[in-house]
Amino acid sequence: MISFRDVKKSFGPKSVLKGVSFDVQDGEVFFIIGASGVGKSVLIKHLIGLLYPDDGEIWLDGEEVSRFDERQMYAVRKKCAMVFQHSTLFDSMTCLENVALPLRKHRGMTQKEALLEARSRLEQVRMADFGDRFPAALGDGMRKRVAIARSLTLDPRYVLFDEPTTSLDPVSARRVDKLIRELSDTLGVTSIVVSHDLASIFTIADRIVMLYGGVVRKIGTPEDFRSVDDEVIQQFINGRAEGPMEF
Repeated sequence: MISFRDVKKSFGPKSVLKGVSFDVQDGEVFFIIGASGVGKSVLIKHLIGLLYPDDGEIWLDGEEVSRFDERQMYAVRKKCAMVFQHSTLFDSMTCLENVALPLRKHRGMTQKEALLEARSRLEQVRMADFGDRFPAALGDGMRKRVAIARSLTLDPRYVLFDEPTTSLDPVSARRVDKLIRELSDTLGVTSIVVSHDLASIFTIADRIVMLYGGVVRKIGTPEDFRSVDDEVIQQFINGRAEGPMEF
């Protein structure tokens, strides 16, 4: 289980997280939503040590990781893979070589072993036929799936997705959604997804937390969010510009 406990974070005079608390259960697809700039991506970066909280605690599998040093974070990052908004693939390598890289670096595999395993990972995301292509030759959605394949190479228990469908066409976005759902249903991976994509949120989420004003506004199932009598939440999920929401 992942637990955020009263997490606070400021950048200079700007207070972004003002005491965020919630738990993520094993195996679920958990969405973090909210207006732009509310601190969604900031929050998940704390889990893998890209940022550290000013106050509060972050727990992973019974350990408080929010005070780990860089050496201790190595084990956390093996458990928690992150798929960034931009796919961050190496353009000078083929898709197969991109996926093989962490296998050679972290598992000590030979080039031949790593490429064989990498092709298997590409098969998981239905990209094996494109293994010999370079990322620049592929569309955004296909590059995203390659990035997901690379994130799976160390068999993480948790995968963090930062805006995985942003800039994708609707068909590619739904393919990425389906893949995230399958990771949970078939591999038991826990997925934490930062997203504005309402189609994703209400199609594949098990639970959702909404951040507003630096704290948790609501946590619940998609149905809870659809039915709640909260003008701020309804404004967000219905895409209305008027009303009380302040960004």
